Amino acid sequence: MTVTATSVGEPARLRSRTARVPRVPRLARLIPAVAAALSGALLYVSFPPRTLWWLAVPAFAVFGWVLRGRGWKAGLGLGYLFGLGFLLPLLVWTGVEVGPGPWLALVAIEAVFVALVGAGVAAVLRLPAAPVWAAALWTAGEAARARVPFEGFPWGKIAFGQADGVFLPLAAVGGTPLLGFAVVLCGFGLYDVVRLALRARRTRAVRRGAVAVALLSVAVPVAGALAARPLVTDEAEDGTATVAVVQGNVPRAGLDFNAQRRAVLDHHARETERLAAAVEAGEVARPDFVLWPENSSDIDPFANADARAVIDAAVRAIGAPVSVGGVVERDGKLYNEQILWDPAKGPVDTYDKRQIQPFGEYLPLRSLIGAINSEWTSMVRQDFSRGDDPGVFTMDGTRVGLVTCYEAAFDWAVRSEVTDGAQMISVPSNNATFDRSEMTYQQLAMSRIRAVEHSRTVTVPVTSGVSAIILPDGRVTQKTGMFVPGSLVQEVPLRSSTTPATELGVLPEIALVLVAAGGLGRAIGAGVRGRRAGDV
Repeated sequence: MTVTATSVGEPARLRSRTARVPRVPRLARLIPAVAAALSGALLYVSFPPRTLWWLAVPAFAVFGWVLRGRGWKAGLGLGYLFGLGFLLPLLVWTGVEVGPGPWLALVAIEAVFVALVGAGVAAVLRLPAAPVWAAALWTAGEAARARVPFEGFPWGKIAFGQADGVFLPLAAVGGTPLLGFAVVLCGFGLYDVVRLALRARRTRAVRRGAVAVALLSVAVPVAGALAARPLVTDEAEDGTATVAVVQGNVPRAGLDFNAQRRAVLDHHARETERLAAAVEAGEVARPDFVLWPENSSDIDPFANADARAVIDAAVRAIGAPVSVGGVVERDGKLYNEQILWDPAKGPVDTYDKRQIQPFGEYLPLRSLIGAINSEWTSMVRQDFSRGDDPGVFTMDGTRVGLVTCYEAAFDWAVRSEVTDGAQMISVPSNNATFDRSEMTYQQLAMSRIRAVEHSRTVTVPVTSGVSAIILPDGRVTQKTGMFVPGSLVQEVPLRSSTTPATELGVLPEIALVLVAAGGLGRAIGAGVRGRRAGDV
């Protein structure tokens, strides 16, 4: 066989070209994964107790950079890393007293929702108007997290990190879904602005429409928030009321605070009597009504005469109606209850907590969990039962809506009190279990968002702090320290008008979920058409 020079030389030239193709170093391949996790951590840093709300925007810009050009499988993995970077530090308080197991399990499950969003965002970033579709998908993920599993866990909604931010007025327009959507849209839009600017600098071949959409994705959320500012006000519509918030403190932090039940009750009674003495001395204004925290009486006052006597004495001393947080057993069922206690008539009304906390107030899959770790079942020996009706107490002529602790994270639970006629809201809470963790400040920020969302004064009485008084514009005017007894007294505005967010309820969220579904459908359709064209 004759071998020509050409047949020998051609493979050599090909080998030469192959050798010149730069290979991506192994460490460089890790850059997207590291960037995804770090951008999630950056999102965490934007949340309270820090006031770095604006960091949420670059966090989503980096997330957009990480996901662009990826397939759905890569998007799934990178989304999971983003979720871990965000949720691991955000939810570390869930393991303060029970160890890392429940904390890590919760984060592992919740990050799955973020992973699914990442897969969807990777797909829609190929579409025109990509920031809109991507932000709507994030909102859809939050909507799912707020409902499943075990009736949902909305902690970590983007809106809850924006209490000090420029986007806050949007809460009054479309609630937490619109507020969160605006922040995420701005973040993905920022990435598109930078990406298109760099492309224009290199090639100058950039479509004007794409540039316009990117710029609008950043500008519209900010402009919308500025336009909504007139909805945010602290003006009184129905006069004012002088409210007192009592924080009695607990002898010890941690799970064993519940073993100190009588001591906790005595602390709150004592602090109320101290407040009554200060009122008599003219040191503080006389309150129209008083608000105690959740679990301020873990001893059932309907079944225990000594607990009833202690509460009765404190309420008569202050001479005003008091909302008492009690643990009550009725017909063999346990309830986390707020009790309206009149100084002359005693208990006259009750509200049973409706959104109870899984693994805290009831134990799902009790037999399965008991087989894994019997200590966990001993922590929740008896499940609490749920209430059925909204809780609005009439206290000295003021309609006060009760949203007990964990319920403040759920849109429907707060809105129902306002639509039932509440002129102000109280969020009685018990954070003693979580020691000095960031949980307290995260929850306080939720209450600030709710104040603006529904244009209502919000009070936050907490057993161990931080207790606070929040005006309808979201400003905290007074607050206590942690693990100290104290009381707050203030004249606050009462309001009865409703914001667009109150009127619209779940509709903005439904609309954004439909937008997300539309974007995902377009992306899937484009992918199918592309594969068919490749097969031809």
